[in-house]
Amino acid sequence: MSVPVPARSASLSCSIRLPPGFRENDILAFHKRDPLAVAERVDGRMLKKGLAWNGHAACLIIEFHEDCADAGLAVDGPAGRPEALTAMVRRMLGLNQRIEDFEQTYRSHPQLGPLIAGQRGLRVPISATPFEALTWAVTGQQISLNAAISMRRKLILATGLKHSSGLYCYPEARQLAKLSTQDLRQAGFSQTKAQTLLVLSRMIQESQLPLDEWMTAAPPVDEMRSRLSRIHGIGPWTINYTLLRGFGWLDGSLHGDVAVRRGLQLLLGASEKITEQQAQLWLAPFSPWRALVAAHLWTFLAQTRVKAGNGA
Repeated sequence: MSVPVPARSASLSCSIRLPPGFRENDILAFHKRDPLAVAERVDGRMLKKGLAWNGHAACLIIEFHEDCADAGLAVDGPAGRPEALTAMVRRMLGLNQRIEDFEQTYRSHPQLGPLIAGQRGLRVPISATPFEALTWAVTGQQISLNAAISMRRKLILATGLKHSSGLYCYPEARQLAKLSTQDLRQAGFSQTKAQTLLVLSRMIQESQLPLDEWMTAAPPVDEMRSRLSRIHGIGPWTINYTLLRGFGWLDGSLHGDVAVRRGLQLLLGASEKITEQQAQLWLAPFSPWRALVAAHLWTFLAQTRVKAGNGA
């Protein structure tokens, strides 16, 4: 069946050089979490992702090669500036993260050194937009990953933004704000999460939460923390996770993350569960890399589970 082509469509493209040993599988796995693949599809070394681009449905394609990544964006509307695509893809691939400094600093650390040696080149995959990262963080609060993925899928379907390729698109604030609390409740969100998502969307529309303006080389972290912490339903974990996945800020302390604490327990060989306070104290000396350490612990835990035959 042929896919209808919008009367007004445009495209952008770019090619980005990758550093030696780039871990493309980390990026692909991040976007392959939904088994139903309504908004993201991975085929071999290629990622296809539906997203909103200046209010229009768009399909992003990233294809990995040995030393570069070719990216294209097909928009059901005007495409805008090509440099915006390049900047987004570089962020998504973690190429703005100075992981070489981190690895050089801690390669001889008694616990982190062996972890780094086994996971050299690890970067944190970043969401396409800060809004996607923030709303995903709210969605994932205090529930299992599978439950969060299911709710995220239902949120995408509820907003109904669909690209001409057939992929649904992760919404922007303007699309999410059109939903009601009841719409989100039917998608599985609690009353508190539903209200938080709608408040966030409306604040962004009213320029009270300038997420896109904060995407600078040095994001104003203190201001971001201050504004986000005033919103009901948003706490330290949500803020630090958003700073990591939305802005690539690598110094948020994710001691409140269950998987981080499990990974730390495994790394230290502790017989009892690691508490939030213990994790916070252990992570503190690694500033300004605490969130990157957390990402290494996530990967270490996932790989250990795979080896044990328990899944990722």
